[in-house]
Amino acid sequence: MANAKIGVLVMSYGTPESMDGIEEYYTHIRRGHAPTPEQLAELTARYDAVVGGVFPLRENTNRQAEGLQEALDAAAPGRYSVYQGLKHARPYIEDGVEAMAAAGIKQAVGIVLAPHYSTMSVGSYMSRAQEKAEQLGVAFRAIESYHLHPKLVEALVKRVRDAHAELAGLTGEGQPIKVLFSAHSLPVRIREANDPYEQQLLDTSSLVAEGAGVTDWGFTWQSAGRTREPWLGPDILETLKETAEAGYKGVLSAPIGFVSEHLEVLYDIDIEAQAAAKELGVRLVRIDMLGTDPLYMETLADSIEQASRAVYV
Repeated sequence: MANAKIGVLVMSYGTPESMDGIEEYYTHIRRGHAPTPEQLAELTARYDAVVGGVFPLRENTNRQAEGLQEALDAAAPGRYSVYQGLKHARPYIEDGVEAMAAAGIKQAVGIVLAPHYSTMSVGSYMSRAQEKAEQLGVAFRAIESYHLHPKLVEALVKRVRDAHAELAGLTGEGQPIKVLFSAHSLPVRIREANDPYEQQLLDTSSLVAEGAGVTDWGFTWQSAGRTREPWLGPDILETLKETAEAGYKGVLSAPIGFVSEHLEVLYDIDIEAQAAAKELGVRLVRIDMLGTDPLYMETLADSIEQASRAVYV
C-alpha cells in the first residue's frame, strides 16, 4: 500500500563526511575527473584550516533537515517525511528519491537550501530529482525559489541589524560602514539566458537593507570557480580593496546566498576575506548564518506547504 505521506526532498551542495572523503568529493564535482595532487592539497588545506581535521560541517545540513521535519510536524502533524539529497556527496539526490520510493511515497516536493534560483544551481538539482522521480513513479513538485519570503527577509534583517550595531561599536561613532551582500558567483553566460539568479539576489538585498535601515550597501560576488570562462564579479576581495580606498574602516559581510556555515563562508570570508580586510586596515564583521533559525525553518515549511497544497490532495 502506498504511503499517504508527502515526501520532502531537501537538497544542498554537500560536503565530505570526513577529511578522508575530500578526494572522492572533489572528483564528483569534477564530473569523475580526479583532481591533480596540487588541487587536492589546496582543497584539503582549506578544510583543515576551517575544521582542523575534525569534520562537523555535514552536521549543519543534518540539523537543518531535522529542523525542517520538526517545523513541518508542527504545521501539519504526520503529513510530511523529510529526506536528504546532496549534489556532490552521499546521500546523493537520486539516493533521496530512491529512499522515498522504497518507503512507498508517491507524492513529493523538492526544495534546495539556497533561496535564489539559477538554472546552473537549483535548476540542476531539480532536474536530477525530477528525472529519478519519474523513473520510480513518484510525482514531484519543485520549489524553485523563496528569496522574498517574509520570514526569510525578517531573519536576515535581524542579522544585518545586529551585526551592523556590533560593527559600529568596534569602528567608533561616526565612522561610515559599508554593507556588502554576497553570493556564490556563477559563469557570466547565465546573463545571456536571462537567468533570474542575479536579480533575485539584488531583490533580497534591497528588501533586507530597507528593513535593517541600511542605505550604504552594495553587492559583490565570491567563491568563483577556477575555469577558463569569466565569472560574475567583482569578487569580494576586489570590492574590499575599493571600499578601503574609498575611506571606509568598517565592512559588514552579509553572504545571503548561503544559509549555513561551510567552506564558502568559513574559509572564503572568515579566513581569506578577513585577512585581506586586515591588510587593508578595515574591520570586517560577518552576519550569523541562518542555520536552524526558526524563521528560516518556517520559511521552508511554509514554501513546502503552499507547493503541496497546490498539487496534492
